[in-house]
Amino acid sequence: MAYGGDTLNTCVYLARLGMATAYVTVLGDDANSGWLLEQWQNEGIDTQGVTRLAGGKPGLYWIHLDTSGERSFSYWRGESAARSLLGNDEQMNQLHSVMADGYLCYLSGITLSILSPHARERLWHLLDGLRAKGVIVAFDSNFRSAGWASADVAREAFERTLSHVDIALPTFGDEALLYGDETAAHTADRLHTHGVSEVVVKQDAEGCRVSLGSLEAWIPAMPVRRVVDTTAAGDAFNAAYLAARYQGLDCEQAAARGHQLAAEVIQFPGAIIPRDVM
Repeated sequence: MAYGGDTLNTCVYLARLGMATAYVTVLGDDANSGWLLEQWQNEGIDTQGVTRLAGGKPGLYWIHLDTSGERSFSYWRGESAARSLLGNDEQMNQLHSVMADGYLCYLSGITLSILSPHARERLWHLLDGLRAKGVIVAFDSNFRSAGWASADVAREAFERTLSHVDIALPTFGDEALLYGDETAAHTADRLHTHGVSEVVVKQDAEGCRVSLGSLEAWIPAMPVRRVVDTTAAGDAFNAAYLAARYQGLDCEQAAARGHQLAAEVIQFPGAIIPRDVM
């Protein structure tokens, strides 16, 4: 839900993996917003949760790649129409009515970073209401320092969010930067203390650590001969993992599916790979 390339990328891959997928955000009424909406609908994404703001426009970011395919970002999100999401209680109630019949609600730290403090409070209230209806909440912290006033503000928002989360899919590098975690096991243990039952800590090319109940397992990543662009590798992993869990696979099998899709994505430029290689 909400605006952020990572959340949208995950929704696109969920739709391509056969899950009926809806996207929740606010767009403007400009040509770029209209183009985005059309592209999402072409991917089979349900856009009934997308509203349009008169005079608004979408946020923007540039992706910069180095010679090894690693990416960095430049953001222009200050005037994004999505910042108005959950601006009042009426919007929160409308979203609840749209989302309450769903199977899973997925969001990331990018969502949290663009919302006002009051909107975050409404988001947490919304997540409570969705979980009461049986909706599973999945969260990827996706910490990007440029989106936050301070690390303390980000930590507080993440920790409040984790108390409403069933499945956490963080990247170890983000968690180490924000919390000083020394290992993926430390990250998983810390997230469990906030009440998250299922934790998958991604560690890029090394693999991921899966932690659920008595299960503690390391699932190696798939080797790739040539990395072209690492953009959306984590988003693709998240989508394949969640789709596999929805289909009844266990955590280890789901993680293997996640690595498989991520390995495909990083061999192509851009966040969304051609349909014929899915």
